[in-house]
Amino acid sequence: MFVIPFPDISPELFSFDLFGIPIALRWYALGYIAGLVLGWYFMVRMVRNTRIWATPSMAPKQVEDLMTWIILGVVLGGRLGFVLFYKPGYYWANPVEIVKVWQGGMAFHGGFLGVVLAIVFFAWRNRLSVLSIADTVAVVSPIGIFLVRLANFIKPELWGRPTDVSWAVLFPAPDALTCPDTWVGACTRHPSQLYEAGMEGLILGVVLFFLVYARGWLRHPGRLTGLFLAGYGLSRFIIEYFRNPDAQFITELNPNGYVIHLFDTGLTMGQLLSTPMILAGILLIALAWNRNARA
Repeated sequence: MFVIPFPDISPELFSFDLFGIPIALRWYALGYIAGLVLGWYFMVRMVRNTRIWATPSMAPKQVEDLMTWIILGVVLGGRLGFVLFYKPGYYWANPVEIVKVWQGGMAFHGGFLGVVLAIVFFAWRNRLSVLSIADTVAVVSPIGIFLVRLANFIKPELWGRPTDVSWAVLFPAPDALTCPDTWVGACTRHPSQLYEAGMEGLILGVVLFFLVYARGWLRHPGRLTGLFLAGYGLSRFIIEYFRNPDAQFITELNPNGYVIHLFDTGLTMGQLLSTPMILAGILLIALAWNRNARA
């Protein structure tokens, strides 16, 4: 069977000891940092370009203030989302572990809710349009998603289900090398992190930027936010069929890691959390279109 060996990339860009304390910059952290910096840069460029707006969502100098709240939303929401959605029992028994973000454990859906709260609070505090600000953030969000998913691949974590497709990857992590007893040969898996980087990040991002600069969608508050919600939710829902479920949901009687069972199939936690995003996205797009038609 053809096997793609895992690339020899260290999860750390560099590391050193400072007075006996190990200091390291990991690709995972760099993905978040670069995503936030690039998001800030492109948001400033968008709000300065009055040609693509009916009314700009905010002043360029306000983008920096918004980013402060978004960073808090991503970190606190992402961590608490992981704690509550994926390992509530463990963290209930070990509450001190919750603050150890450097050990890993962030949930996109938790970070998303944190960003939503940050946007609502910022808009209310500055008397700005929630939907226009949300549209601005939605356009740049796939940049960070793309970079973090690449970092997930390099780490490696969040790998896919066992498969023998020609592009299957042999991940070096011990858990990834363990396949069901019925599996024959090397335990190769879908590189689901790259699927997510492509669908949730690259493709969705290109579509959103195209609609901003070629179709003027920023003039219709809510459309871009709706498309981001529906696009991310649908991408994640599909990729869950290729992504290995989280270990805490897998049992002998539930090898697919379903949290909701529907006859002979079911929904994983990722699909369950993505379904409201899809529905909310479709609703937002419909409302924005209806509002424009009435106008």
